[in-house]
Amino acid sequence: MKKRTKILSLAVSLILVLAVFTGCSSSDEDSKTVRIVHKNYTEQRILGSMLGQYLDAKGYDTKVSELGGSMLCFNALDNGEADMYAEYTGTGYCGILDETEILPADETYDYVKKVFEEKYGITWLKPLGFNNTYVFSVTKETLAKYDLETISDLIPYAGEMSLGSDAEFTSRVDGLPGLLKVYKGLEFESNKSMDQGLTYQALIDGNIDVNVSFATDGRIAKYELVNLVDDKNFFPPYYVTPILKLDFADANPEIVAALEELENKFSDEDMQKYNLMVDEGENPEDVAKKMLEDKGLI
Repeated sequence: MKKRTKILSLAVSLILVLAVFTGCSSSDEDSKTVRIVHKNYTEQRILGSMLGQYLDAKGYDTKVSELGGSMLCFNALDNGEADMYAEYTGTGYCGILDETEILPADETYDYVKKVFEEKYGITWLKPLGFNNTYVFSVTKETLAKYDLETISDLIPYAGEMSLGSDAEFTSRVDGLPGLLKVYKGLEFESNKSMDQGLTYQALIDGNIDVNVSFATDGRIAKYELVNLVDDKNFFPPYYVTPILKLDFADANPEIVAALEELENKFSDEDMQKYNLMVDEGENPEDVAKKMLEDKGLI
């Protein structure tokens, strides 16, 4: 009986030891996975997948997840729940740091890189090349009817117009609240917030008169829309770059080096083309792969 008890005790001990080692192995494996998040619209879906596929091709394991808006992605990174995501300099400068003084593109980048590192321990890598700033788009018919050229030209007519945008634009300091302070007297009859993917069709259908577009959206060219000149230079530059925790960057210099190879690889026109492909039904993962193949990156 004693012998049988000893054998049982030894078996239990072996199982516990194996469980500990198995648990450690699983944890170690999870810690090697690069966690990439992205926002919930076309360009961000492409960028999240592109970063994942690019690092996969370099031999790393990645997990790509979709979150909501800018602050959800930023908080996930800041809280250690993600390792990186693609962010825009203007979003970092105005949307997260609440700065309002518009700076040139290079100064905006230098500022967000410096302050994010000091305040959050998050670093900005080299920009990918394109500037996805906000633009006010109208149809050619609206342009001719009101003889428009600049955003200021809207002021006498805005009271009979509706503005369409995504929900974030209506609350960000680099969005509608800040815009109305700079363009005094620009009061629209209504502001309609909706998914960014719906605003262009709403403009074409006449449900809105002015659309807050993204400069890299392919539907601007597809629908032959006209972008009004930001004559008061309100909108900041929105150059996109991978951002990641300094601790992660320091622990993974080879990943940083790989990502830095993406510097200035993609133009505004490139992104208009890729965004339009997805908006017209192609899979973001397939377009992200094409994006990398077109530049000889995979």
